[in-house]
Amino acid sequence: MTAADRFFCAEAARTRADSLAGTAPYGSVWVLVEYRGGWPPNGFDGLDLDPDTKGLVFSAAQAVRARVLLIRRHGRNSPEGPKRWAVLHYENSGAYRQQWGTWSRDQDLAQVAEALGAPGELGCPPVVLVCAHGQHDTCCAVRGRPVGRALSERWPDLVWECTHVGGDRFAANVVVAPDGVYYGGLDAASSVAVIEDHLAGRIHAEYLRGYTDLFPPQQAALSAVLRRFGPAGRHDYEVVETSREDSRWRIRITGRSPRPTAFDVEVHSHRTPPYQLTCRGLSMSSAAVYEVTSIGVG
Repeated sequence: MTAADRFFCAEAARTRADSLAGTAPYGSVWVLVEYRGGWPPNGFDGLDLDPDTKGLVFSAAQAVRARVLLIRRHGRNSPEGPKRWAVLHYENSGAYRQQWGTWSRDQDLAQVAEALGAPGELGCPPVVLVCAHGQHDTCCAVRGRPVGRALSERWPDLVWECTHVGGDRFAANVVVAPDGVYYGGLDAASSVAVIEDHLAGRIHAEYLRGYTDLFPPQQAALSAVLRRFGPAGRHDYEVVETSREDSRWRIRITGRSPRPTAFDVEVHSHRTPPYQLTCRGLSMSSAAVYEVTSIGVG
C-alpha cells in the first residue's frame, strides 16, 4: 500500500465536515504520568509496571472517573532524573487544583492514589496537553507532533505531549487542563493562536470541541452561543437548566454583562451513517451529532 492509498481518519473527517461541537468526553479529574519511553497503544494500561502499584493507581482513578494519561515533553527532550506525575482537579466553582510529584521507582506512583483523595493546590498554571499518541492512531502523531512542537516553543513549561484523549478524527487535539477545554482540528499556526487566546480568557467556537464538565448537547449549545456572540472566558457562561424530549434538548445558558443575560438554545441530536472513524479501527461506526436549531435571547 502506498502513502496515497492509506486511510487517514482526520482527513476523512474534514472531507465529511464532521462537527467538532459536543465531542469532548465528560470528566473533571486527570492523572498525568511522565513516561519517556515508547507509549503502548493502550497507554498507561500497557506499561510494564509493578502490578500492585499499577492496580492501586487504576482503582483510585476509576473511583473518581479520572482519565490517566502518559505525558512527555515534545521530542522526548526531558531532563535526566526523576519523572513527574500530577493529579489535576476541576471544581464546579471554577477553581482548579493540582498536585505534582516525582517518581523513579514504580512504587513511587502509589503517591498518585493518595493525591486523588487530597484537595491539591490552588494557583498553579494550566497544563496544555497535545495528543501525539501515534501507536494508538496515526493521525494523532502526524498532526499532533507539529502542534506539540509549535506550542512547546511558545510555552515550554506548560506544554506536554500526551496519550489518547479521544476523538482521533479531530487531530490535532489539544486539551487545557484542569480547565477541561478540548480543542480539535488544529495545526501548528492555529494552535498557537487558540492557546494564546485561551490563556487570555478568550475561548472561540471555531476549534472548540467542548467543556468536559458539560454533556454533549450542552457543549454544542455553548459553542453555538460563542459562535454567535463572540469569544468569552471559561466561566463567562453557565448552563443553568437542561430538558430533553426524545432527540431534542432545550438548554438555558446565562451570561455575564454586557452580554445578553440568558439564552434558550434548542439542540437536535441524530446519528451519522456508519463510517471508519479511526485510522486503525477497520469497523464502521456511527457518531452522535448535536445540531443547534435555534437560539433565543431573553
